[in-house]
Amino acid sequence: MRPDRSATTVIVGGGHNGLAMSKRLSERGIDHVVLERGAVANSWRSQRWDSFTLLTPNWQTRVPGQEYAGDDPNGFMTGTQLVEFLENYAGAVGAPIHEGTTVTAIAPADEGYEVSTDQGTWRCRCVVLASGACNLPSVPAFSTAMPSDVESVDPLEYRNPEQLPDGGVLIVGGAATGVQLAQEIHASGRPVTLSVGEHVRLPRTYRGRDIQHWMAAIGRLDERYDEVEDILKARKVASPQLVGTPERRTLDLNELTARGVQLRGRLGVVRDGVAMFSGGLRNHCLLADQKLNRLLDDIDEWIANEGVDGEVAPSERSDPTRVPENAPLMLDLKRGEVRSVVWATGFRPDFSWLELPVFDSAGRLRHDGGVVDAPGVYYLGATFLRRRKSSFIHGSLDDTEDLANHLAGYLAGPL
Repeated sequence: MRPDRSATTVIVGGGHNGLAMSKRLSERGIDHVVLERGAVANSWRSQRWDSFTLLTPNWQTRVPGQEYAGDDPNGFMTGTQLVEFLENYAGAVGAPIHEGTTVTAIAPADEGYEVSTDQGTWRCRCVVLASGACNLPSVPAFSTAMPSDVESVDPLEYRNPEQLPDGGVLIVGGAATGVQLAQEIHASGRPVTLSVGEHVRLPRTYRGRDIQHWMAAIGRLDERYDEVEDILKARKVASPQLVGTPERRTLDLNELTARGVQLRGRLGVVRDGVAMFSGGLRNHCLLADQKLNRLLDDIDEWIANEGVDGEVAPSERSDPTRVPENAPLMLDLKRGEVRSVVWATGFRPDFSWLELPVFDSAGRLRHDGGVVDAPGVYYLGATFLRRRKSSFIHGSLDDTEDLANHLAGYLAGPL
């Protein structure tokens, strides 16, 4: 085992946020190391399905000191392309990255922290947690009640439909991952039932521009965490129903049902091999439609105020979500019609190695916009961390600038 080493700051994670923070610290002359359990962009290369693409267009793929420079700005990067983008970025910024180094514990130490890894121990004054917010699937406890002959798969394990057994598939979760996998798996010839709770409906394009263009233009993506009424609620909002395809296609529940996907309400429990759904599907869809139309109203108002009506396409709204009448509230999984379940129910970070008193009663990391409730500890990558765009690649631009400034100020203070 190597002897103890030291750095002023240890960054845990070599993804886009960790590399962006490395760039910011280098700009400020703060010595640091980046510890990565695998290779650069490990989760992007090892925990995404084969057809995965970003939900944001290429022109929006920006990190401090580097942006997309290809010939398809309106396209969408695949996982492989994003890995290449980040590998080039790591080299360009000279990130002091230690690949193949798994952090096993972070604990308080004299004047800072001790970071234990499978390659030795580091001492530091500051720690940046950039290991990602999607390390573990957030699968409900009742998933263990599934019949033994029904195969369960989460999105970190899923690669393509061929790994699933023949027969029906129940997909639980109607956010971006759920609708994308529902479309792909149904196209493979397997009957798909999609369980839908609260969700965010968005068109891929509106008035001739990508929806992300409008979200940025009206300032929605720059909304700060300290400007919203209930930040905990805002951080729980599901990822929008979007897909990145060359034709910039909208993928919503209407598109799925037109293809033959069956909709059900939110899965509440599995009892004696029977899946039981809530009766709130219609209300959830109505609420999503209302929020969508309010957003489009805001966009229309911005266009009118800016006087650019003549420069964009006319307004064209999608039809309301078509909800099946009397959707069944139960599905008997013992009958053999459903052979597999895909749990598209979200993700959560893995901080099992963080031995600091920084968690609330629900097990959530206590932080104020990424400033963790421990001196010199910072967090990057969470949904709505500091701004609504924090979970997107380009969210690293402002978030790392803010937190690097805070970190530098902390180091300049008294020991």
